[in-house]
Amino acid sequence: MRSESNTKSGPGQREFVALVSVVMMMVAFAIDAMLVALPEMGRALQVANGNHMQLVIGVFMLGFGIATFFVGMLSDRFGRRGILLWSLFAYLLCSIVAATAVSFEQLLVARFFQGIFAAGGRVVINAIVRDYFSGRAMARVMSLATMIFMAAPVIAPLMGQAVMAVASWRWIFVVLASIGLFTWIWVWARLPESLPIDQRRALSPSAIAESVALVVRDRQSVGYAIANAALSCGLMGYLMSVPQIFDTIFVRLDLLPHVFALIAGLMAACSLINSRIVMRFGMRLIGHAGLTGFTLFAAVHAVVAGLGYESMVLFTVLQGLMMACFSFAGGNFGALAMEHMGKVAGMATSLQGSFSTILGAGCGALLGQMFNGTVVPLYTGIFAAGMIALVAVYVTERGELFVARNAAPA
Repeated sequence: MRSESNTKSGPGQREFVALVSVVMMMVAFAIDAMLVALPEMGRALQVANGNHMQLVIGVFMLGFGIATFFVGMLSDRFGRRGILLWSLFAYLLCSIVAATAVSFEQLLVARFFQGIFAAGGRVVINAIVRDYFSGRAMARVMSLATMIFMAAPVIAPLMGQAVMAVASWRWIFVVLASIGLFTWIWVWARLPESLPIDQRRALSPSAIAESVALVVRDRQSVGYAIANAALSCGLMGYLMSVPQIFDTIFVRLDLLPHVFALIAGLMAACSLINSRIVMRFGMRLIGHAGLTGFTLFAAVHAVVAGLGYESMVLFTVLQGLMMACFSFAGGNFGALAMEHMGKVAGMATSLQGSFSTILGAGCGALLGQMFNGTVVPLYTGIFAAGMIALVAVYVTERGELFVARNAAPA
């Protein structure tokens, strides 16, 4: 394991974490900046059914999930840096196309391809982190990056609201294009190649099959990928539904960015706490506790809503507690899924990420389309997803939950 970034010709560890965070942020900005603008987009593009506007997020995640499968193996073959730079450039172009869309269908096509190229950035940057770190050290780096990344859910809806106050929703995509350009320049100037030529894997069918086999035959890789996919179902259902929740249930769409920022700030704090305690308590103990809390708070929220006690305050408190638990589970589960994957980091990132994203987008869209003026279907579905994740972890760990084990060697 290389425990530190290759900093002689590139960024130091602090800059490396910041750069990883910014690349991760691009996905969050492409989703969260849309939230307050979806109703206005629907009116401008003459979309009759409000539930259909969730597709602006759904098709982005679908493209993201499909591309995630291929990007990792391409980066294993051709290296990380070139794939990352081309992905950032194409993301920029897709943002411009979305800004000029004249129909809902054209917007959805642009968003689909924007998701494809956003995957190039996210998958490759994860593989780069795994090139340099493993085990608890990787979990710590990802927690620090996630802590900074969580500024995106705070900033993005407020940015979208600010743009909408002075200009058309189309300028949100102009801002996304500007972020893409800034990130491209930073990567081009500061980030070296992390995968030596002698460690790259051929794209022959036999080599691909070998890499896939290493990923899918590892009990820990599969089990924690399933758990993360279930968590993604809950997250995407929330993201797709929250604009309508604030627009139709609370009739305060203007407060969505502020509530979103509050919850994101809590998640960032939990990511920071995780980065400080994971080396001591381990990924399993913290992650299992986080998943348990996530599932329980979803159940409580479903019951509260079903009894008719839903309010903006209760929604904020219960959703905040649930997402705080998500912060303790998601990052640690991702690191656990990758723990044995050092030789095929790109392929592992692709398979695990694609599975998680496609399932999350599909289930999230299903939960979103079930919106009926209450949050009962949403949180019932999230509770079910949490239970599936708990079963997956229980089977993976052979019934030994909440155990702090030492990380396996890289």
